[in-house]
Amino acid sequence: MNLARKLISHESGVAASPRIGVTSVLSVTAAVVFLSLFVLIPFLAIFDTALRDGIGPFFDAFSRRETIEGIRLTLFVTGISVPLTVLFGLFAAWLLAKFRFPGRNIIVSLIDLPLALSPIVVGIMMITLFGRFGFFGAWLETHGIQIIYRWPGLVLTNILIILPFVAREVLPTLEELGNEEEEAAVLLGASGLQTFLRVTLPNIKWALIYGVLLAAARSAGEFGAASIVSGLRRGRTVTLPIQIELYYAEYQTVAAFASATLFTVFAVITVLLKATISSKRYQEVHIESAR
Repeated sequence: MNLARKLISHESGVAASPRIGVTSVLSVTAAVVFLSLFVLIPFLAIFDTALRDGIGPFFDAFSRRETIEGIRLTLFVTGISVPLTVLFGLFAAWLLAKFRFPGRNIIVSLIDLPLALSPIVVGIMMITLFGRFGFFGAWLETHGIQIIYRWPGLVLTNILIILPFVAREVLPTLEELGNEEEEAAVLLGASGLQTFLRVTLPNIKWALIYGVLLAAARSAGEFGAASIVSGLRRGRTVTLPIQIELYYAEYQTVAAFASATLFTVFAVITVLLKATISSKRYQEVHIESAR
């Protein structure tokens, strides 16, 4: 019976399509309902609340001094912590992919550790290390250096939190590539830097960009640890996520939700870029396999 159906479909030029069962319909419906309730509706509710009093108060929220300073500090901290994380991630991934040595698995576990730590714990760790009564507190105070309740504390905290993103994205790609192309470049007279720029970097570019994207999104939205090490010093250590919480706690609902729309827009951009990067990576892998 199935064979006859396939022959008839083939002769008529129409491909036989698989039957859609009740289970499949129910599963898709449940997924759509779940995503609508917990993703789409809250996403739209942010804009609805932000525009509740009209377009004027919505844009007024972005001209407030607190919002502008929060955006500026968030961009500043992200602009420092992400490049430093990229340098560490590239070095760590290259080291772990190219060499096998005792303690390698321990290093991999330590890189992954921030993913398992609560941001609150990270903030407490920073205070324990760099606070006035912390492990390095006396030495820092003697030399007139203050990290906690200043922007350096925010930078160090963000670096620790986003540490795994670049390394974990680049490492599998480097392991898959192997050493053949790099060894060939060295045999042809290329220096270490030339080999990295012309051979290694082009092969890991999409993984690197994806890791940077994830690290930047995580850094910009950090709240838990930042709220501890910042000291909530308005105009000096209050990033945009902290400022949103302060607006909400002070019943300035429109200002809080209007500021939150920046992160929702950033989330949409991140998802679109992620889809683009995934498509590019798939195309390159497909082309390489076709060869």
